[in-house]
Order: sequence, then structure tokens, then C-alpha cells
Amino acid sequence: MVFVLDKHGMPLQPCHPARARYLLRRGRAVVHRHTPFVIRLKDREIAGSEVDGVEVGIDPGSKHTGVSVFTAQTGERRARFAVQLNHRGATIGKRMRQRAAYRRRRRSANLRYRKARFSNRTRPQGWLAPSLRHRADTTTSWVDRLTRWAPVQAVHVERASFDTHLLAAGKPLEGTEYQHGTLHGFEVREYLLTKWGRACAYCGATGTPLNIDHIRPSSRSGSDRVSNLTLACIPCNQVKSNRLVTEFLAGRPDVLAKVLAQATKPLADAAAVNSTRWALWRALDARLPTHTATGGRTKWNRTCNGLPKSHALDALAVGTLDSITETVRRVLVVGCAGRGAHQRTTPNQHGFPRLTRPRKKTFYTFATGDLVRAVVPTGKKAGTHTGRIAVRERGYFDIHTRHGRVAGIGHRHVRLLQRADGYAYTTQLEVTPEHHKDG
Repeated sequence: MVFVLDKHGMPLQPCHPARARYLLRRGRAVVHRHTPFVIRLKDREIAGSEVDGVEVGIDPGSKHTGVSVFTAQTGERRARFAVQLNHRGATIGKRMRQRAAYRRRRRSANLRYRKARFSNRTRPQGWLAPSLRHRADTTTSWVDRLTRWAPVQAVHVERASFDTHLLAAGKPLEGTEYQHGTLHGFEVREYLLTKWGRACAYCGATGTPLNIDHIRPSSRSGSDRVSNLTLACIPCNQVKSNRLVTEFLAGRPDVLAKVLAQATKPLADAAAVNSTRWALWRALDARLPTHTATGGRTKWNRTCNGLPKSHALDALAVGTLDSITETVRRVLVVGCAGRGAHQRTTPNQHGFPRLTRPRKKTFYTFATGDLVRAVVPTGKKAGTHTGRIAVRERGYFDIHTRHGRVAGIGHRHVRLLQRADGYAYTTQLEVTPEHHKDG
């Protein structure tokens, strides 16, 4: 669907792309934004329009976050737009450690340096590391964007796939909510599927039904803690029976060492999500009515509706619903590209100056990261090239398209489509049931 604004920039109900093309051809609308595509009507106000409103579902993750815009009526959801946010938290953490290494080197060398600071800094309550804060800020920023383009009435957010603290304590395995509820087994199973990579821990089989197996059997005083649980295919589960894992894998010491190490290894991605879930919920709840759910509920909704697993479909299945009757075919993939660096000097891998960037960031009215279209009439680069631009002082730019990089395009052939906003946009087809393999 296409986002629609009235003549004053207020969001209206999204429309079908064919309807948007008709309005543009008739001159009743203009293009307000290229990606995501937004049109603005020239002859319509929100006071004279019927707006039913939409809702937003969010499936937060450590590396990727799914966002789905849908209409909800009497428990029935119909997807209208889908976004996959690709976070750069790992890159931020790497850059922070790199900067710390540069500072340590400057202090140890005979150079001008800043004295080390130790216990003279305080952190406010609720402080998050920059790599974690980035995940929450990016998600809330995109909710604000969608609110400007669509009449969002409520937000449904998955606060976590599972509560690692409660699972480690063993409480969910004993509580009546998990024993007798509709979602019985989904919380623990989703945790194990993520931890063991949706594969059999003993033979590595994928795309086959997986059973929950006790590493130390219950008949030999094995506990129900998740550190004692793993996934096993049906043949391995039957062959292992009630034997100890050391007996079962006596002839495969490498597999035994891997299973024992993985059993007690925490999930770094799950820890990152659990660290940011409250900050994300508070930020969203301050903006819009926010409803929360868990990953167990999301997977149960997705399974009941026969949908494959993807970030966008998980966002569509978050919360309480009866049925999902419509999904989107194409997902907008948003990569966090940043807005450039503040420092002009670019160091090499050892921290020494490699080159100096120009003081100006804009050349011939273009800046690096702008979305442009270049129409080259003749020459080896003849054709139409659309993508993000990398500017050069001499006036010959590089354009990064979905097919690769096109270098040396003159600025006279370039036309601006959208200013750089810190994100890189691509699209991908949604996962279809025939390509779906779930453990």
C-alpha cells in the first residue's frame, strides 16, 4: 500500500498503488517522499475524509527488527506495509572498542594524550550502552515516521522472545500458566530453537521435527532447567533413550564437547533484546497506546495462521488476534547507514592518519548518501542508474545501485530523488510457505 497525506500533511488512510498512480496522473496528488513512497493530495483535507486508522506491530531483535503496518477489525488483521530494520549495534560496539584502543596507545606512546579517567564518571538510572540504545532509538524513530505517514492508533510490541532470567531459574517449567495455558511449551521451545540453531544437537539435522531432549535424563536425576535441555531429531532421541550424553557420544568427542559447551552458553542476542525491552516499551508507551506480548504468543499466532517465519510476519503476528487474512509480498529493508563521521582524519588499522576528508560535505548541491537518479545518454555508462551517491569534489560521483557501483558519473546527469536520512533502502520478497522449513 501507499501512504497518503492530505493537503496540509496530515495522514490519511493508505491506498492501493493503482489508486496512487491514478491520482498522480490526474494531477490530484504529488510525490511527497520517494522511499517509502508517500503521496500528498492537493484537493483533500482530513476533515472531509473517512479514516479508519491502522496499527503497528513490532518484533524487536538484536540484529533485525520487524515492523508491520496493518488494519485490525474484530480480531482480523490485514497487512498493509512491512519493514525490516537492520541494526548496526555490532558495528557501534566495534567502533567504541577501537576508539578505546587508540586512546590507550596514545597514553602509552610519547604523544600528546588525555589522562585516563576511572571512577570519576557516573551513569544515570536506566543507562544503556550505545550499541543497545541504538536499537531502541532506531525502532522508536521509525514508529514516529510511520505515525507521520499513516493514522497509527496503537502499537503491539514483542518485549522478548523469552525471559532468560525466569527460564534459567526454572520457574516457567513449573508455573501453571505454562502447564495449562494455550501457549504451553512455546516459550521454552522457542528459546531452544534459537539457542541450538533449529537443528539436532547430536547429528545436525535440519528441516525435520525436533524433540526436546534432556541432556542428563530425568530418570537419572536430570532437572528441567533449560541448561539441561536440547533439541534432538526423532532417530537420535530414540537411540539416546535414557543414556547419559557422555555414553551416547563416547565415540564422538568433538560433538560431545560442543553440546556441553553450548548447553551452558548464554544467548548474547537474547540478552541484548532483554536489556532494551523496557526502554523500548517506555518510549513507545509515551507516544501511543502500546500492547505487549511475548515470542511464545507470536509463534503460536503465526503457527495457527500457517505463516512461515520472518521478521515482518512475526511483527504482524504480535499480540492478541484471531486471524491474519492478508500479508504483503515485498518488504522494505532499511539498513542503518549513519550520517557520516565527525572527524576529518581517517585512521588506518593501527590508528595512524591515512587521509583527510574535505571540510565541505556538499558538492554541486549533492551530499554522500542522497538517493539520486542519473540518466547518462551516451558512453560506456549509458543508461539510467538509481541509488545512493558518494560525492567527489571534482564533480564525478559514484552511484551505488542494487546491481553494484557505477563510478565516474558527471553531476550534470544526476537528479535528486531524496535527501540522505541516515538509512539505506532495499526491498526483498517476503518468505513464502513453500520455501519455509521450521524446526
